[in-house]
Amino acid sequence: MPLTRSFRDTVAARVQRDPAFREALLTEAVQALISGEPDAGKSVLRDYINATIGFPRLAEVTATPAKSLMRMFAPGGNPQARNLCAVIAHLQEETGVRLAVSVVKDA
Repeated sequence: MPLTRSFRDTVAARVQRDPAFREALLTEAVQALISGEPDAGKSVLRDYINATIGFPRLAEVTATPAKSLMRMFAPGGNPQARNLCAVIAHLQEETGVRLAVSVVKDA
């Protein structure tokens, strides 16, 4: 029987050893959110949180219960913009990944 790793463990290991992957994961999450794909964005953010600081630490820095944060990023979760922005700000601060917005014109 082949041994397999869970997706969550695989992502966490890659995030820990590859700063470029960590940056790309957070960028992808936010890009999905602003492109109108909230479910995909929340899913990637949940993976990013689990792979970096974890929900207990995020709860500390946001003063929001961990279970509330987990519900926000669950498939049926519906975070308020204020909470979502606070989480993204704290993730940037805690992980050292800084995002910037730029304008890209359609052809």
